[in-house]
Amino acid sequence: MRLMLGARWRLVPAAAGLLTSALLCGLAGTPGAAATPAGVPAEPGITHPDADHAGSEIVKHEGREPGSGVLPNVVRTPGLDVSAYQGSVNWTSVVANGAKFAYVKATEGTGYTNPSFTQQYNGSYQAGLIRGAYHFALPDRSGGATQADYFVNHGGGWSRDGKTLPPMLDVEYNPYGAACYGLSQAAMRSWIQAFSDRVHARTSRYPTVYTSTTWWTQCTGNWSGLGSTNPLFIARYASSPGTLPAGWAFWTFWQYADSGVFPGDQDYFNGATDRLTALALG
Repeated sequence: MRLMLGARWRLVPAAAGLLTSALLCGLAGTPGAAATPAGVPAEPGITHPDADHAGSEIVKHEGREPGSGVLPNVVRTPGLDVSAYQGSVNWTSVVANGAKFAYVKATEGTGYTNPSFTQQYNGSYQAGLIRGAYHFALPDRSGGATQADYFVNHGGGWSRDGKTLPPMLDVEYNPYGAACYGLSQAAMRSWIQAFSDRVHARTSRYPTVYTSTTWWTQCTGNWSGLGSTNPLFIARYASSPGTLPAGWAFWTFWQYADSGVFPGDQDYFNGATDRLTALALG
């Protein structure tokens, strides 16, 4: 199944999509806009965006289990995800410790960009990692397409250079209120679909979806609508990824711990490095 991983999402970008990606990220990954200055609120009521990152709410709601990341006799490729919480990352050390990929937080809502994005996104690329950008969703603040546009305009693009992963949507527990952001399951499904469709229209890639099975079940009704198009980044701090959300027969990425040999969160890609490159190529 993993042998099909790279081909499963193979999409040939249109010339306009390539031009957009090149302008926003370039082959060296230049971000599309400056970061929010320190101390300036991202949006009303968003008081700690630097602390909101992939998994920041997962561990608060779901905890950790002993033996995180133990998968004997399974081919997997190590990597990490980072945000402003990590600040400037020593990418030379990260590579020396065996990482092959990184996801970097770019944006949150429609008013925040990671102040460390340039160092993290460009630095990981220059160190030889395959890297991608992600967006922390706030579905109660604005529409899915609106946040997708903000994301793509501020570093969330894609280039078919073999070094850029699909843009990623981080959708998890609300750090500012009710777990499902006050949305019904139907409304949440519509929001996520709108975000995914807009990213695909802008970049020619369907975004990777980062979530946990528990949140996905609670907030989308365990929707199966994205399993055939969007790679899954499952969050579970345990000895295995566990039961996956409906629609996905396998995971593409797994966040198995929030600390370890790398800065930030500890991740695996489900396959060897050649399959990771295939995914990046589209």
